[in-house]
Amino acid sequence: MADELSFPTGLGTSDADTISLLGQDLAADLMGRVGFGELAFWLVAGRRPSAGEVRLFEAVLVALADHGFTPTAIAARLTYLSAPDSLQGALAAGLLGGGSRFLGVTEDCGRFLAAVLAEASGDDFDAIALDAVTRAKAEKRFVPGLGHPVHKVEDPRTPVLIRIATEEGIYGPHLRLFEAIGRVHPQVLHRRLPLNGAGVCGAALADLGLPVEMLRGFALLARAAGLLGQIAEERRRPIANQIYLTVDRNAVYEA
Repeated sequence: MADELSFPTGLGTSDADTISLLGQDLAADLMGRVGFGELAFWLVAGRRPSAGEVRLFEAVLVALADHGFTPTAIAARLTYLSAPDSLQGALAAGLLGGGSRFLGVTEDCGRFLAAVLAEASGDDFDAIALDAVTRAKAEKRFVPGLGHPVHKVEDPRTPVLIRIATEEGIYGPHLRLFEAIGRVHPQVLHRRLPLNGAGVCGAALADLGLPVEMLRGFALLARAAGLLGQIAEERRRPIANQIYLTVDRNAVYEA
């Protein structure tokens, strides 16, 4: 019965002597020849990225790796304090905190831009953006990628990623629309908000041709490295116990 079973895959297989990945010999063709970012792109897209695509993709990963003591970092540190024998639990705690306010904006923005472009006609990106922001406001929805709790004027990651995409010839419709939203939204919202780094990452990943339904996975891939760094620093210079005690000792009962 086992001889009749077949589970096709375009990813990894192995036998007693070799390991194959993406149709390549892992040991002979990939190790020491392919970077981790390039491999991650290849695994999801099913095609090997160009050097320019790797540069932009890895810039996105770097942009999303860490942003200080965010809820995801604090969750990872507190979990490690509680269960230092479970490194994977601390990593998982931080990753599970990736959602619509932190990290998840990358996918939310990519989906929003892709949906707008799917319905749009013409190439007047300012007009398309103005209509999208107007409709979002009428429907009482946020425009993902607008605003940041810390960077009130400009997110420093945004112009850098746009510059890299332009230099590598990957400045496509999602980034164009995202920049147009940055230009026109004050006409609708009557205030100016920065285009945030998570949003521009989503636009860049979408222009790379990666599935918008999987963009949160890339944000989590990047943040996994940052969380590992947070836990390593917690081992060197612990603060989690201080966070715990500060909250616990200042808790006030209210019926």
